[in-house]
Amino acid sequence: MSEYYPLSETTKAALLSLFQHKKIKKNDYLLRIGEVPKHYYFINHGLLAYYFIASNGDSIIKKFFAEHSLVASTSAVIQETPSQFAIVALEDCDYIQFPAAKFRALFDTHHDLAMFQLRYLEKNWVVAKENLEISLKYDTAKERYLRFLEEYKAIQNRIKQHHIASFLGITPTQLSRIRKELSL
Repeated sequence: MSEYYPLSETTKAALLSLFQHKKIKKNDYLLRIGEVPKHYYFINHGLLAYYFIASNGDSIIKKFFAEHSLVASTSAVIQETPSQFAIVALEDCDYIQFPAAKFRALFDTHHDLAMFQLRYLEKNWVVAKENLEISLKYDTAKERYLRFLEEYKAIQNRIKQHHIASFLGITPTQLSRIRKELSL
């Protein structure tokens, strides 16, 4: 968290009192579509996918989360509404869970934590989302795949091909063709 904004010892102590260590098995859910999220999660070990179901029934992965990532259905947490997204474990995971309401309540008395949240959201949701939106509208599938390889190079070998295709907004067959073309 200190990478985004330095936290005082008082703030760290307040946070630690909220943390619960948990584990989840591969293919289990931290959050299902339609549930009102009550927690934020920090991934110690493992890999998760954050996805929604399109009107045609396809699963569309918006983001992958690996070690040292904060995970939540952020807009649903903020609005206290049912999530349009699910969070599923792609591997067995070890994580820290903390209640969103109590975490957010700390912002009133811990300015440094509020600044952390602001900086985190700016970098990981505003800036990243803007780049993704541009890429999805203007880049070819091949360009999106090359960007994926760069952005997720540390974990790409841990992600199944159909998950990568879902993230890229293409079919697994299209992904196979792109991979074959790039290996020539």
